[in-house]
Amino acid sequence: MKKLLTILLILSMLLSIAACGKKDTDNGNNNTDGGNTNAGGTTEENPDNDAPFIPSESYINGVKLDSYSIVYSDEDLDYAKRAAEYIQAQISTRTGIELAIVEDSATPTGEYEIVVGNTERAISERLNEDTDGLMFAMLVEEKQIALEGDYFIIAAAAYYFVETFVPTRDYSATVAAGATVHDPIVKEAKNYIVLIGDGMGVYHTQLHSIFADDSGYSDGEDLFYGYLLPYMGYSRTDSLSGITDSAAGGTAISCGTKTYNKHVGVDKDGNPLKSLTELSGELGKATAVMSTENKTGATPSTFSAHALDRNDTETILATQTSLVATYGTVIDCGYDYYTAKYMKVIEKHVTDTLTKVSADEDGFFLMYEEAYIDKHSSNGNMDKAYLALVRFNQVIARFMEFAFYNPDTFILITADHETGGIIVNEDGSFSYTTEEHTSANVPIFAYGMGAELFDGMTVENIQIGQTIASLMGVDNFGDQSVYQPLG
Repeated sequence: MKKLLTILLILSMLLSIAACGKKDTDNGNNNTDGGNTNAGGTTEENPDNDAPFIPSESYINGVKLDSYSIVYSDEDLDYAKRAAEYIQAQISTRTGIELAIVEDSATPTGEYEIVVGNTERAISERLNEDTDGLMFAMLVEEKQIALEGDYFIIAAAAYYFVETFVPTRDYSATVAAGATVHDPIVKEAKNYIVLIGDGMGVYHTQLHSIFADDSGYSDGEDLFYGYLLPYMGYSRTDSLSGITDSAAGGTAISCGTKTYNKHVGVDKDGNPLKSLTELSGELGKATAVMSTENKTGATPSTFSAHALDRNDTETILATQTSLVATYGTVIDCGYDYYTAKYMKVIEKHVTDTLTKVSADEDGFFLMYEEAYIDKHSSNGNMDKAYLALVRFNQVIARFMEFAFYNPDTFILITADHETGGIIVNEDGSFSYTTEEHTSANVPIFAYGMGAELFDGMTVENIQIGQTIASLMGVDNFGDQSVYQPLG
């Protein structure tokens, strides 16, 4: 009898423990830290006070998430489509719910819709909020949620929507109706991207004001995208030789140290300098060097090699081989294409490289150069220099799109020097004054956590590399005898 009572007591205790465990699990599923308060709402356990909460189901404003379909604008190139696909994939990953996705021109698949981009839906017409810079707008109504952002900025809207409305697998989000305007979400950086427009001075970035974009391979932008970024400063570019060349200019940015012209990744005495690429590799990050120039060109070489002379291709190739063997650095260069067809090829290079390096859980460092702003300016060909700028703009858009989907990304856009000494004439036109490099300051545009350090600042080019290293947690990078990292 005592044995039977003991067994019954043990069974009772096990049932009690199981019940407590289930309660804890249910509470854990109702995640209230999904960012919904930023949108003026809350998350609740029960969307309907008259019915119990059903596990493995999610709600937005009392409506089951699986009642929605995703509609994207088929007039916004691929930006809105990719944003819609991102939302679809994230909902599937987070909740297991597979939402239908359709073009704006297609017949609606259901009465509840998540509308992405500037569609023909009536809700898009009603979403007419003023936005500035990288801001995007959102409108929440009874049966529809609309997201809008210019060009690649729709990616920021898509990320915000997922983080705000789809916090976890089982939830109920209550979000206030009406229109709101938001900035992209920014998180502490683990990815670092440096984009260099070789020869790109301030007036190069303003060529959109005098040229009509009829290239056929752009998204129709009417400004240089750097001006959308929240922070802007300037860089002084002179080398130890005076007016810099691309080798010394690139080395200053890459290694945080001034050197003589023609020197690639070495100091004034010819000693090898640690580059941001090598530093990042040491920190366990993936690394990549990309350029429209060949990989032995001056700028890509300064991020991947060490040589006394930029023309010493044998030494450059040998050190690049060593870098690839040591850190697995992706060196992808040499695509000077201008047609719409080949612009897609460049975009694929960028996408494939980002996919590869972003797989590293420690993050990555990547440098991309547009080399032909300089080359065409050296020939006095402003038309082609503008086309190179437009091509660079398209690449900037893809990197910014990546940053919006991965807000732990820091992006800096700058130049190694200015080429051509562009001036503004009385009639508003631009003219070259030389075919050489000049000592004019070049612009810095920055985005991400830490980017505010460059805002309104005129810095030495070596402070760019020093500051990026400091953001990575390394405080003794480069030559800090005169100029130190910002911050």
